Amino acid sequence: MCLESWKLDYPTFSYKWTLRACLEVLAGERSYSYTLDRRPVLLYRGWSSSSTERAASGGTHMERKPEKAVMATKPKLHYPNGRGRMESVRWVLAAAGVEFDEEFLETKEQLQKLQDGNHLLFQQVPMVEIDGMKLVQTRSILHYIADKHHLFGKDLKERTLIDMYVEGTLDLLELLIMHPFLKPDDQQKEVANMAQKAIIRYFPVFEKVLRGHGQRFLVGNQLSLADIILLQTILALEEKIPNILSAFPHLQEYTVKISNIPTIKKFLEPGSKKKPPPDDIYVRTVYNIFMP
Repeated sequence: MCLESWKLDYPTFSYKWTLRACLEVLAGERSYSYTLDRRPVLLYRGWSSSSTERAASGGTHMERKPEKAVMATKPKLHYPNGRGRMESVRWVLAAAGVEFDEEFLETKEQLQKLQDGNHLLFQQVPMVEIDGMKLVQTRSILHYIADKHHLFGKDLKERTLIDMYVEGTLDLLELLIMHPFLKPDDQQKEVANMAQKAIIRYFPVFEKVLRGHGQRFLVGNQLSLADIILLQTILALEEKIPNILSAFPHLQEYTVKISNIPTIKKFLEPGSKKKPPPDDIYVRTVYNIFMP
């Protein structure tokens, strides 16, 4: 078994990729990282070689066999045609530059079919078909995609920070997810509640982080799941409260910078698979599918 590797001067290269190469070379895989402008960089290529074949042929040198090209299957997302808890998954896939397909749930019968076919581990969506698996539970899906596409830190410390920031942000995002299902009289009150929590509890944390380390991203020197989920939440809040960041200059600058990363900028453009704010049609569809 041998490994061809390249030494790179990009700041995203670290021992992680060497370790990952050693672990994954058995599968003849390629590993990519990204520069700050999200350009993919080939870090290593795995090659396989059979010592038995070399001994039988009398060969004494390492024979390298080019890896076979494998056609990757696009991830498939199963969820109603709206934001909900699947929207974060769309964001992460888009930020990673991964194309995906969607199969929208529109009826209770479609959900029942997935349940009866044992496609939903806990009988609920979101569900994502990816790499031969049917993944459920939003956070597990996000972690898998982020780790696979190098959006989950380079070591345990960075992963823990990313996870901590993501968990906090998802608590705020959950208020936005549930908002359209409130009674009309309660929706405006909830907007005020969301604004208060964002301004007092959540945004000061991220403002302090960005001010303290002076980096472009929340954790380390490259885009991570924490940046993606925070940007998603900020933009969703700005739809309801346009001046929500008025007291947070570092978050304002951060929002502009992250929004202009090429893959994210593309996702924010019209015609992408980013879903619009929930409307009455989406709310009725969700009720029809999931309510008894």
